[in-house]
Amino acid sequence: MAKVAPSILAADFANMGKDVGKLESWGASMVHCDVMDGVFVPNMSLGPQLIKAIRPYTSLPLDVHLMIVKPERHIEPFAKAGADSITVHQEATPHLHRALALIRENGAKTGVALNPSTNIATIENVLDMIDMVLIMTVNPGYGGQSFIPAMFTKLAALRRMINQSGCNISIQVDGGVGPDNAAALARAGVDILVAGTSIFAAEDPEAVVRVMGAGV
Repeated sequence: MAKVAPSILAADFANMGKDVGKLESWGASMVHCDVMDGVFVPNMSLGPQLIKAIRPYTSLPLDVHLMIVKPERHIEPFAKAGADSITVHQEATPHLHRALALIRENGAKTGVALNPSTNIATIENVLDMIDMVLIMTVNPGYGGQSFIPAMFTKLAALRRMINQSGCNISIQVDGGVGPDNAAALARAGVDILVAGTSIFAAEDPEAVVRVMGAGV
């Protein structure tokens, strides 16, 4: 079974604390926080202030996904705001090793995100610095997009690479994830399922989280 990380990008921004506070009782394992700068991706969202604001509403880990250029400049503020894990995009920094080291220096777990067209070989030399790899299964920037089926091949290759490395690295997916493909993704070796629209737009969000987590 895979863990479920609801993405609060799809939550009710006017009642963010209330929505976040429900997630643990729904069976979620972490809270996924998408940060977008309008440069690396076309949309804008969230910031350290919001992470700090929602921190008191849940004991779940806050999983911060930085879809921003020069992420090194913002790692410390997000860590201080309460981020438990911070994911940076391989494509967004020429100094990935430095960014990962900075995340660890600030007491958070490390993640590296790869866009659909980015080869997994780009992270082969920093595997020992990574706690989690996030495979984007849509092009990042907007919620509600359709899953790209070709990413199953990429996930299989990533799982092989991790297993061969002997490193303890989780695989996360984000984009077009929901009850219809959760079980197949878990079978493909995915550890963490990020889902926003499929959860928060559902009539019964709790039921969606529980179905996805059960892998059925």
